[in-house]
Amino acid sequence: MKFTTIIAIALVFLTSACMQNENESDAYGNFEANDYMISAENAGKILSLDIDEGDVFVKAEQVGLIDTTQLFLQKEQLKAEKRSIASGVQNILSRIAVYQEQLTILKKDKSRIDKMFTDGAATSKQVDDINGNILVVQKQIQAVKTENAKVLGSLENVTRKVDALNDLIEKSKIYVPEAATVLEKYREPYEMVNMGTPLFKLADLRTLDLRVYISGDQISSVKIGQTVNVLIDKNEDENFTLEGKISWISSQSEFTPKIIQTKKERVKLVYAVKIKVVNDGRLKIGMPGEIRF
Repeated sequence: MKFTTIIAIALVFLTSACMQNENESDAYGNFEANDYMISAENAGKILSLDIDEGDVFVKAEQVGLIDTTQLFLQKEQLKAEKRSIASGVQNILSRIAVYQEQLTILKKDKSRIDKMFTDGAATSKQVDDINGNILVVQKQIQAVKTENAKVLGSLENVTRKVDALNDLIEKSKIYVPEAATVLEKYREPYEMVNMGTPLFKLADLRTLDLRVYISGDQISSVKIGQTVNVLIDKNEDENFTLEGKISWISSQSEFTPKIIQTKKERVKLVYAVKIKVVNDGRLKIGMPGEIRF
């Protein structure tokens, strides 16, 4: 074989290798989202649950209700009890007013009798009697006030019970708490649930995280906030390119996950990195992706 032919073949292989390196990405991984569960906050029958898997909500919204009939009846009973106690408080206040009026009259009588006693026109018994009467009325007022405090305590206790029922009634409403997409639905209307029963799973899919793994020799070239190119499959030979921003870099190394690389690559220590990517509708949870720095 001629020398020039050997050189030509070598150049072909070198060019092919360079093109292959240029087309290789710096890291590979899969898209994920921060999903969370919405659970029942009260026990009872689901009266409505107006969601389906795949529904997209752009703001917080009530989507269902757990039966509150028994809670409502308990609340009405407590409200009647509260009215009864309140009428007792009014009666006690009226009694206090009567005693206060009696005390005012007795004090006027005392002032007059004290003056008469000074002038020698009243006896010491009269003075003692008026002082005794005043003391009796003062003790009656104090006793009624003590009774009133107990009644007010009972009224406060019933008020707290009503507040607790109001809270349970409010928690019987089922909400999507923020902009999110329904990933999974676990319950249907008319099913019985307990407090804490999972109802559905949500995630905000407007932005997804691409979790990739980079080698130790790459870690020095990445930083939080850095912009990178994110590639997803368009077809067998082409990719879509999106913009992503590095939001998290693991502080600890780990072995490459088995699903990411070949057996040879799995023995290498790598660092997990998350890249936030705005979802234009093409990104799905679990979809593979690549990045190029």
